[in-house]
Amino acid sequence: MSSEPTLLSAAHFSYVAERTAGDDDFLRDLKAAAVEAGLPAIWISPAQASLMNVLLRLAKAAQVIDVGTLAGYSAISMARALPEGGHLVTIELNPKHADFAEEWIARSDVADRITVARGPANEVLPQLADESFDAMFLDADKGGYESYREHGLRLLRKGALFMADNAFAFGELFADQPKDREVVAIREFNDHMARSPGMTGVIVPAGDGMWVAVKD
Repeated sequence: MSSEPTLLSAAHFSYVAERTAGDDDFLRDLKAAAVEAGLPAIWISPAQASLMNVLLRLAKAAQVIDVGTLAGYSAISMARALPEGGHLVTIELNPKHADFAEEWIARSDVADRITVARGPANEVLPQLADESFDAMFLDADKGGYESYREHGLRLLRKGALFMADNAFAFGELFADQPKDREVVAIREFNDHMARSPGMTGVIVPAGDGMWVAVKD
């Protein structure tokens, strides 16, 4: 056992991926159809989806809020971790993305567990009841993350699971002149998460880095 952390490389991530259950035929078809439909080919990796599935099961999450639907990959993956009677609300601003996601969710094995809520997250979230969710996942506009987290403090029950994607800022976390305009917002959110009260968490080196926290 070593007191020093292991420095991760692309080989480590490939090693993990090779030893993690990958997408099934349905999810592979969903991704292919999304690309053909002109949706951005951006979604969490199968390994990260498996990690989230495990975390949701450990948390015994039954009610989940998902901010940022895109093609519906994450929503379907998470809904598969829910118990009978569980439900996931996923929020999508872009009508084209919402249409695509609803179509594929309807074809999935968890169609009865997912509702697509359309509109800006900062308009949808205030309509939801206090302490009505067991878990929350953020994978939307990074400039809105802190606002969505603040909503989460109201919406999540004590001890609930909180996850937020892209903590490593698309690989540009330490770039002097980042190319992606959202890198600064991610850095600011990471700092808020580290010092703000209400949640205890850690960045997990999965995918593009993911915050995993619990509501205090």
